[in-house]
Amino acid sequence: MTSASTPPQDESNNSYESGLLNRRRVLGDAWVDKSLANRNAFNSEFQELITRHAWNDIWGRPALGDKTRRFMVLSMLLGIHAYDEFALHVRAALDGPPDSRLSPEEIKEVIMMAAIYCGVPAANHAFVIATGILREKGLLADAPK
Repeated sequence: MTSASTPPQDESNNSYESGLLNRRRVLGDAWVDKSLANRNAFNSEFQELITRHAWNDIWGRPALGDKTRRFMVLSMLLGIHAYDEFALHVRAALDGPPDSRLSPEEIKEVIMMAAIYCGVPAANHAFVIATGILREKGLLADAPK
């Protein structure tokens, strides 16, 4: 018998599996495999928690599509100065499934807006990060003349 706050094991497993599918779709298999391979006795419960709740309960909601969520996540990560996660999600946005992929121009617009709402230093750092990723992927256009 389970308590009201503890879901039945099969519901928890379904949430985890659904979350894992969403996580792989959004971040890519390589990142998820690396993340899961780094699980240990200390962090494995956290990995399960974020897979169930962030990737199933939130990314699995039907009202917003993945592309809208990508815009939101990039914006929020800049707002809290979570630059490592920002880089992860820039890569995922550029490499994701075609229907949710963001273009360099769309990512630039997120950063431009962040300059106003999150501050110029946050946007400046975000441009450095995104520029490096775009160069790495061969997606950086020539400098304007």
